[in-house]
Parts: sequence; structure tokens; C-alpha cells
Amino acid sequence: MLELKNITFTAPGTDVEPPRTIIDRLSHTFETGKLYAVTGPNGSGKTTVAKIIMGINAQASGSVLFEDRDISDWSISERAKAGIAYAFQHSARFKGITFRDLLAISLGTDDEDKLVEIIARVGICSMDFLDKPVDAKLSGGEIKKIELATVIATNPKLAIYDEPDTGIDLWTIDPMVELLKKEKEQYGTTTIVVSHNRTFLEAADQLILLRRGKIAYSGDLEGALPMLRDLSICTFTDTCEGVADVECYR
Repeated sequence: MLELKNITFTAPGTDVEPPRTIIDRLSHTFETGKLYAVTGPNGSGKTTVAKIIMGINAQASGSVLFEDRDISDWSISERAKAGIAYAFQHSARFKGITFRDLLAISLGTDDEDKLVEIIARVGICSMDFLDKPVDAKLSGGEIKKIELATVIATNPKLAIYDEPDTGIDLWTIDPMVELLKKEKEQYGTTTIVVSHNRTFLEAADQLILLRRGKIAYSGDLEGALPMLRDLSICTFTDTCEGVADVECYR
């Protein structure tokens, strides 16, 4: 499905700092219809890898293969047409545009039955939600539902979610995880989630732990726990030294 071969990415230098290697000869194969969680300390290269797959960032060296085709030089639009979708950590808001407008663009049609089918898949019960403006008045959970719906509407072969739990409450996370698992099982969507959240890490078929631009571990969460503690990575669950909803592995 997707193969990263010896990917390197270097951040350009500045007047005070030299160029810095963010991704260092990283290679990994993602199989069709599996859910992957990519985690690691801040600055380990998680989001950079996701953006390289989508074509937002261009690797300095190495290859991105998608369905046995080398897409390393493809634009974002070309990758999207091939079946790759990307959801950003901070969802975009658009003044003067409704959810109905965005969903119709994603679907390529404003057919009411098809719009209803997508919002039902995402778990949105109210038809009134379609006419909500996608602006600053929406809650974090509402804007995430809209983004999930627009991604799912494209029926992607590969869906990438960059820290999808950002800005949402704990009660929204479980339904989101169940939705991604359902899409994987029913539609064969290969899913990559960049997250520190334990719920996503537990749900993944494979956890990928990055450290200093390299894969330090791949496997299940239980096997990763010793390394997570050593790296002081936090996942949102219970409590961490008085900070609500966080558990630190230390």
C-alpha cells in the first residue's frame, strides 16, 4: 500500500542555527486496511513524516511509494486524486461557508441522500448540523466531526490524521476511535494517526515510536511502554502530577 524508503528531511538553517536533520533515513511499510499510530516526543518528526506522505513537505532524499508507484515528486493534488487524504491538527474554519458546502465539495455532489449517508457514517444525527457555518462559533468537537466527514466523504484509500484529539473533550475521543476502526473494517481504509493519546495507541494495529527522526520501536502499546516511560511521553487518560486527564509514563 505505502512504503517509505530511506526518507530524509532536513530543516533549513538560520543565521543562528545550522540545518537540522528531522527525519533520518526512515523506512517503513504500511499495509492495506490497517490502523497505525505514530507517536514520540515533541520534535521527533511525527508530523513531518505525515506531511511528507501527503506531499506538504518534500523529502531531501528517499522515496515514497503508493500502490507500487513512486509518488515522491507528485503534488498534493495528485496524491489526493490517487486516494490520500489528510486532516490537520488544527481544523480550518471558513467564514461564510457551511458544513453542507464543504461536504458537497468533498463528495463532488450536493445530492441530499449522499450528504445524509456521510453524516450518518460519522454519527451526526441532526440534519440541522449541515447548515452550521464553519466558523469560530463551532466547538472543538463540532469542527472535528466536520473535518472527519469531509475526509471520509472522499472514500480515501489512505487517511492521515495529525493529532485528531487536539481541542476536543475526552468524551469525543472514544467515538472518534470507533469511527476510524469502523472505516478501516468496512471500507478497508488504511489509517495513520499521529497522537500521544493512549486510546489511539491502544486501538492501533501497529504503534510506531519515533525518536530523533528514526523508528525506535514498532509493535503494540505494551511493548512500547518501557520506551515511552524512558522518553517521558504523556498520553491523555487519568492524571499526571495534578494535571487533569494526563498520565505520564516516567
